[in-house]
Amino acid sequence: MSSQEHYSLVELGATDETAAPKQLLTLPDAVALIVGIVIGAGIFQTPALVAAQAGGDMAVLLLWLAGGAVSFVGALCYAELATTYPNVGGVYYYLKRAFGRGVAFLFAWARMTVIQTGSLVLLAFVFGDYASQIWRIGNFSSSIYATGAIALLTALNILGLQQSKWTQNLLTAAKVLGLLLVVILGLVAMPNSTVPTEPASSGTWGLAMVFVLLSYGGWNEAAYISAEIHNRQRNILRSLLWSIGIITAIYLLINLAYLRGLGLANMANSEAVAADLMRSLWGEPGAWFVSLLIAVSTLGAINATIFTGARTNYALGQDFSLFRFMGRWQQRHSTPTQALLLQVAIALALVFLGTITRRGFETMVDYTAPVFWFFFLLSGVSLLVLRIREPYMLRPFRVPFYPVTPLLFCAVCGYLLYSSLVYTNVGAIVGVLVVAAGIPLLLWNRYRQQRM
Repeated sequence: MSSQEHYSLVELGATDETAAPKQLLTLPDAVALIVGIVIGAGIFQTPALVAAQAGGDMAVLLLWLAGGAVSFVGALCYAELATTYPNVGGVYYYLKRAFGRGVAFLFAWARMTVIQTGSLVLLAFVFGDYASQIWRIGNFSSSIYATGAIALLTALNILGLQQSKWTQNLLTAAKVLGLLLVVILGLVAMPNSTVPTEPASSGTWGLAMVFVLLSYGGWNEAAYISAEIHNRQRNILRSLLWSIGIITAIYLLINLAYLRGLGLANMANSEAVAADLMRSLWGEPGAWFVSLLIAVSTLGAINATIFTGARTNYALGQDFSLFRFMGRWQQRHSTPTQALLLQVAIALALVFLGTITRRGFETMVDYTAPVFWFFFLLSGVSLLVLRIREPYMLRPFRVPFYPVTPLLFCAVCGYLLYSSLVYTNVGAIVGVLVVAAGIPLLLWNRYRQQRM
């Protein structure tokens, strides 16, 4: 074991090697997890919004290519952090080293109560909406499906790493194959020539990029599996680059298929662009197929979100006595069982909240966005801070063109933080207040430690 790996075990609070996560994830496993998280519901909803703002066919494709480029820049920053500080806590661990335990605690609290669980429930509601199109269950069909998906996939993760990673691999494969089928059908279709090539009005590229980067969000979850990736010094960077390359290619192809099959104006005015494309080619069976595809896509994203979210909770339990019950690694199944159980409890409470408001998806978007982009910005700043504070730390990978690359990444995060505050509603205030509620818990934890 290298000295750096031993140090990582000590930071995790492990008493010996068997108490820590094992490096059981291969490169394909990591790629499947990242692709599974990123390609969720966004690519079926945001292309119409981007087309409405773009003003032209080529502009649409350039915007999606730019989204891949921005994600690539961010991936380079995360690759340095993840290879230098491989830890199951991911961004939690980077923030702790850069800014101290207080900031790290607030991040872990935010991730546990807002970011990860909110994203999980958002995806679950999308799954419930589309599963209900296939088979409706009573008046609260969407909520019933959402609850069942979260509970079932959490149970699979509790059963063990092998079960959860094979489930993820199968769901990701089905999702990619389904999307490629939509791409092929859209590209071979006769070009739509019955509508004008321009939408009714053009918007702004800045707003379009907000929607694009929303669909690219999730590749950063690689940080939370860095301690479990086999041959991580090579495979962390490779998994990020392969994942973003695959995602960018799929996004470009699917938008090209939309443009060819529907035309820019119909694409911009569509409320369900994938369904409209398939309906124009196959009729109602085509629309049913898209509903099934979206359901499978969101299941894959839900499973990956459950998997990575529990890792931060585990790291929080290792560091703070108030949450010590979460800091136990189930060696037999190679999974943080208690952390998973708390995560599912919070998620199911948020499902109930979304059911009451009757605006499940929109409520969760408002709830999570500002908090997510704030801490995403801090993770970029942490790279700059750690380069200055720990200049002699062994870095298997160094981000090229430093400090321009991380500064560019931070600028993008800052812009999206501003945009999320401007365009979201009261749900954003609730999310910020929930994060602020972590401050008294932090102070209480410090008080307990002083008395011990």
